[in-house]
Amino acid sequence: MNDVVRVLIVDDSAFVRKSVRQMLARSPFLEVVGVARDGDEALEQVEALRPDVVTLDLHMPRSDGLDFLKRQMARRPVPVVVLSAAGEGDELAVRALEAGAVEVVQKPTALATEKVFEVADRLIATVKAVAAARLTPVARGPLPGAPLPGAAPKAKRADVLVIGVSTGGPQALKHLVPRFPADFPVPIAIVLHMPVGYTELFARSLAAVARVAVSEAREGDPFRPGAALVAPAGHHLTCARQRDGTVAARLSLHPLDTPHRPAVDVLFRSAAEVYGGRALGVVLTGMGSDGTQGAAWIKAQGGRVLTEAESSCVVYGMPRSVAEGGLSDRAVPLDRMAEAILEAL
Repeated sequence: MNDVVRVLIVDDSAFVRKSVRQMLARSPFLEVVGVARDGDEALEQVEALRPDVVTLDLHMPRSDGLDFLKRQMARRPVPVVVLSAAGEGDELAVRALEAGAVEVVQKPTALATEKVFEVADRLIATVKAVAAARLTPVARGPLPGAPLPGAAPKAKRADVLVIGVSTGGPQALKHLVPRFPADFPVPIAIVLHMPVGYTELFARSLAAVARVAVSEAREGDPFRPGAALVAPAGHHLTCARQRDGTVAARLSLHPLDTPHRPAVDVLFRSAAEVYGGRALGVVLTGMGSDGTQGAAWIKAQGGRVLTEAESSCVVYGMPRSVAEGGLSDRAVPLDRMAEAILEAL
């Protein structure tokens, strides 16, 4: 890939096309090489222009974004960033992520607010990161057949599994979680960076293919074996020991100074404080360094941390940060992560 990332903007709105172009122009390392107004035109433009990244609207006339995505990924995978209206909770966006899009970012609106620069910075960082994404012709999905045998040894060595993931996360989780057996021996808590309005939809989608119970976390939900709680976008997820010895979910806006809410660091630190050395942390694909400080807390308490190997990451950012910090006990390709988790238990 060249030093300058070449971007194709796909949106039927002239305002959005202009706004996205202006936002990307703030970076000297990004170049908009073309625009398209629907999925059919986008297919033609990708073939003619060979962009490094496509920004994609989903709701378009004639051929919509999801149709383009499926056809393009079957033809030649290209990193796709979905632009979605803030908080719209569009199920189509979740389906797009599962079909191979690597990220969802809030699209610019007609309102001039203090968040415009924040949205622009997020979009620029995302486009830069996904330009080097590793993609396969077929989007990741649950593996066929039975889950890995042998749910767990009788004497398990961890009491909770906490997972952190960002860019490429929906595909990675759809690949990993269905491999867990229904009698998975410990509670599972997941932080996935997604815009507000999408985590509940994704949790339901994941539950449909998983053998463990999956749901978006609510205040007071019990941490129980065989169940996975997905942190809701906009709230940190932590765990709290109750008077009867059980552990329950806590949701909070605090701390306010984290780059992401929910943050992997916050969940991992909470797990380390509540479960001590019997916490197992897993950091999967994602841009940035969220999870590194949390991994340090888990390690300091005597727990263990697994990271996804570079070879299978869509974006090798979060796992790299943990590994380079000397905090990873083992780097594991996604295809072997479920087995490695069960071995660690």
